[in-house]
Amino acid sequence: MTRKKSRRHRFPPDELRETQDPWTVFKIMGEFVEGFETLRKLGPSISFFGGARFSRKSPLYKDAVETAEILSKAGWNIITGGGPGIMEAANRGARKGVGRSVGLNIELPLEQECNSYSDIVVDFNYFFARKVMFVKYSLGYVIFPGGFGTLDEAFEALTLIQTRKVDDLPVVLYGRKFWSGLVDWIKCHLVPLKTIGVKDLDLLRLTDSPEEVRDILTQGREHLLDGTWKPKSAPAWNGDARHDRKENRVIRGNPAPAGAGQKGAKKAPRKTRSGRRTRGPRVSRSKPT
Repeated sequence: MTRKKSRRHRFPPDELRETQDPWTVFKIMGEFVEGFETLRKLGPSISFFGGARFSRKSPLYKDAVETAEILSKAGWNIITGGGPGIMEAANRGARKGVGRSVGLNIELPLEQECNSYSDIVVDFNYFFARKVMFVKYSLGYVIFPGGFGTLDEAFEALTLIQTRKVDDLPVVLYGRKFWSGLVDWIKCHLVPLKTIGVKDLDLLRLTDSPEEVRDILTQGREHLLDGTWKPKSAPAWNGDARHDRKENRVIRGNPAPAGAGQKGAKKAPRKTRSGRRTRGPRVSRSKPT
């Protein structure tokens, strides 16, 4: 039995792309605007990831309900993908506490509908717009066993933390039996090849206890709020790209001038509304007679 090919994913001809692509920008922008407007006042939240194929009788489903309930009673909002399985379990547990239950539903060819345990629902057509909401409004990640989508979300969160695009937020892998093989593979293959650093392994926390999940996330939130967590600083640059001859590399931006911010420091030329830089009074240069 052969599967029917979806017309939706066929590559359109050039003529059609010339008319459709500009309007696609507005569709993408609309999803970002709706997501930001809906979630901007949500408060401290945790993103739950996990497989959609776990039944309600599964032990992992029950663990997800319990974990989300404990976190919700501790004051956390729960954000999930809005689907069935672990996502439904997390939304279901969130409703038993004081936190809000959020479902970021994705429109799929299989016509996935958001589960009935979500108080706030935002529908997305694009995965990348949906992923931004998971990262932007979360102070931690709880990752249950799942498939390709769960692995994708897990490694994307780790990548953003490793590359310092987001804060050093806790990433909790629930289920030692499921995740230990992957963690061992990372230790045995990625670390020896130096594709990651040894300290990158500290980004992962394995557990089988809902209470431990709460403790890890609460500790991470306290570090962010009381200032004990220090963001990894990056050099301050401004201007256009330049080439550093000593390091033999291209640097985006010019280094901030020495003594910037101090009294008596020379101010950089400011821009006018027209975009031109003001450089002081113009001096006429007449040719010698």
